This record gives sequence, C-alpha cells and structure tokens, in this order.
Amino acid sequence: MDIPKLVVSIAIPLIVGGISGFFSRNAKEIFDKLVKPSFAPPPWLFGPIWTILYFLMGVSLYRVLKVGQNVRLALIFFSIQLFLNFIWSPIFFVYEKRLLALFVILLLLVFAIITTIEFYKIDRWAGLLFIPYLLWLSFATILNYSLYYLNR
Repeated sequence: MDIPKLVVSIAIPLIVGGISGFFSRNAKEIFDKLVKPSFAPPPWLFGPIWTILYFLMGVSLYRVLKVGQNVRLALIFFSIQLFLNFIWSPIFFVYEKRLLALFVILLLLVFAIITTIEFYKIDRWAGLLFIPYLLWLSFATILNYSLYYLNR
C-alpha cells in the first residue's frame, strides 16, 4: 500500500469539497429560509454525509491510481464529476440559481455514473465504493428539484 498516494487521493475530494463548502458558507442560512419538502434532511446531516462520501471517493480514486495503466479516461470522468460537484454548492447557495443547479446536478449524476462504470472496469471495489455517492446524488437531485419547485 502506497500510504502517501492514498492520503493524497483521499485529500483531493475532501479539499475540493471543503473549498466549495467555504465558498458556500452561508448554505445553512439559505437552506433554513427555503420551503422544504417533508423528506428534506436536517442541515447538520449534510456535513458528515459529504465527508464520508468524499472519503470513499478518495479511496476509490486511490484504487484506480494504484492500477496505473489504462486509467486516463476514468480519471477524466472523475475530474469532470468532481468539478461539477465543486460548482454545485455556490450555484445553489451563493447565487441562488436553483434551476441552473438542477441542471448541474443532473449532469453531475450522469458523470458520476460514467465514473462508477469506468472505475468498476479498472477495479471492482473502486466502482463499488462509488455507489453510496450515486445513491446520495440521486436523492440530492430529487431534493434540488423539490427545492426549486417549492421556492419558484
């Protein structure tokens, strides 16, 4: 096991998520003001869930990087979905463009699915570790739509 590579792989999504969160630090206040669907989780739950998902994403990335060959396409898809993940929070919370955020999260979900498939082809566990992220993104997409619809 290459510990430095593992640490960097885990740090990448955690840092990207942290920076996005920093730019969206008003998220709780904005979220509290929104009309929410009955299934909306409490705001305090988002931080722990995203931390776990970014950690799993990092372990998944490490497993792909460890293979080292024929991974370029998978890494491109991974980078695209991570970028879309990064921009979603500022679009939704800072700029309050919920419809645009809905399109971004739909695109994010598509690229996360593609990343999962590509990672799975390279390393079974790398793909499986992405499944909780896909499930959460699916829920977050429905939540995004509901928040857009209820707060038009």
